[in-house]
Amino acid sequence: MRFMSMVKSAEPAEGPPPKALMEAIDQLVQEAAKAGCVMVGAGGLLPTSAGARVRLAGGKLTVTDGPFAEAKEVVGGYAIFDVKSKKDMIEWTLRFMDLQKKHMPGWEGEAEIRQLPEMGAEPCGHTHEPQVAAV
Repeated sequence: MRFMSMVKSAEPAEGPPPKALMEAIDQLVQEAAKAGCVMVGAGGLLPTSAGARVRLAGGKLTVTDGPFAEAKEVVGGYAIFDVKSKKDMIEWTLRFMDLQKKHMPGWEGEAEIRQLPEMGAEPCGHTHEPQVAAV
């Protein structure tokens, strides 16, 4: 089962996270791999000042350059793991968040865990007919 964990917090300060935190996360990922959990991908995101939002509302598309001052929390990073169960993903995410607490005192945020559809499966039971180009 593949799950994505998205870490959300107030807009992060400019600059990289503490080196000790990154080393502790690397150790946790290695431990997870030994336990049979496969990291599919992970990464941090730059501040919203480097991004943009594209919104569709009222039939109109608008583009807004960052930063997004009205946002209370933003996604600052993500990790995708292939694990045995949702319970396992929650356990590894709890351990990850505990590293945040230990290495970044005062940091507050949350990690949202979402299951990804299995490869080739459509989310929510939707199916789509393959598109075939006319020749």
